[in-house]
Amino acid sequence: MAGHFELVDAPDGGYRVRMLDGSGSLMAISVTFPTKRAAVAGIAMAREIAGTGLIRDFSNNGAGTVIRDRIGPTSSPEDSAARGKKLSGAARAVVG
Repeated sequence: MAGHFELVDAPDGGYRVRMLDGSGSLMAISVTFPTKRAAVAGIAMAREIAGTGLIRDFSNNGAGTVIRDRIGPTSSPEDSAARGKKLSGAARAVVG
């Protein structure tokens, strides 16, 4: 289920990038870029970070720890339940 990026006009001028999942649900929206070229460069950077970047947990109890479990995307509650049977307890806590 591949998603896609959309370039949209920013309300304050310039452009933003929206990242949507394969079903069209909004996953993220970027900062404002001054030009389309800068927005496309931002997409390239987002792709690099998404593919190689660490996950740092800065939630209330996370204290900046790095989550090392490799977890694939969740498509549906049924997929999550099936995947939960295969994952360790620590990984299930991150998915849920």
